[in-house]
Amino acid sequence: MDQPNQGNGVEARPAARAAAFSVHVFTALGAGVALLAMLEAVREHWVGMFWWLGAALVIDAIDGPLARRLDVVRLQPNWSGDVLDLVVDFVTYVFVPAYAVTASGLLLPLAAPLLGIGIAVSGALYFADRRMKGSDNHFRGFPGLWNVAAFYLFLLQWPPALSSLAIALLIAATFLPFHVLHPVRTVRLRPLTLALIALWGVLLVYTLINDFDVAFPVKAALCGIALYVAMVDSAIRLLRSIKQ
Repeated sequence: MDQPNQGNGVEARPAARAAAFSVHVFTALGAGVALLAMLEAVREHWVGMFWWLGAALVIDAIDGPLARRLDVVRLQPNWSGDVLDLVVDFVTYVFVPAYAVTASGLLLPLAAPLLGIGIAVSGALYFADRRMKGSDNHFRGFPGLWNVAAFYLFLLQWPPALSSLAIALLIAATFLPFHVLHPVRTVRLRPLTLALIALWGVLLVYTLINDFDVAFPVKAALCGIALYVAMVDSAIRLLRSIKQ
């Protein structure tokens, strides 16, 4: 039975409700894409895994604006888009990358399973933290982007001890009270951020096409953009506090 339209008292048309529900299906498709990424990871086809994780990232970027445009919250009140989004995000941003990091051979053998567990546990806790995102759309602490962290692990190919230390520090950073830009929704510096994210996307595709065999300037640009997203807001807040 159609739910009444709370805005004007008119029942929503079945076509509108079907369109709204299709957004939930589109979001849930990310879980299927995560399975394909996991299959590639199990076969140690790491580039293939990152292509599928990239597809999941595109789905995650599109489904929110679609949901708002089609008024999904009102037209499909029995389905929680927020919960669905968190479930899919955990699988694509945390669980599959945790497996890749653990099984890649890029960490110390004894540390790898412990760090993989640390990624999964800290990621689960982060997604349950009601403080994970502020009112200004900044993330609090390292925002569980383990798909991105795994990409840099494969890109940089550091010695296992250094890679293990970096992963351990990111796990700890999940719980630290610093701010990280939301690449799209944070208003501060948005034009610059969007331009850099677009460049990052192009460089990421180029890197995957070349099986991570890219020149130093490409790696430097990718690392510089990551540092910008991770640190620019905290740097701005620190400078403001010093001036005050």
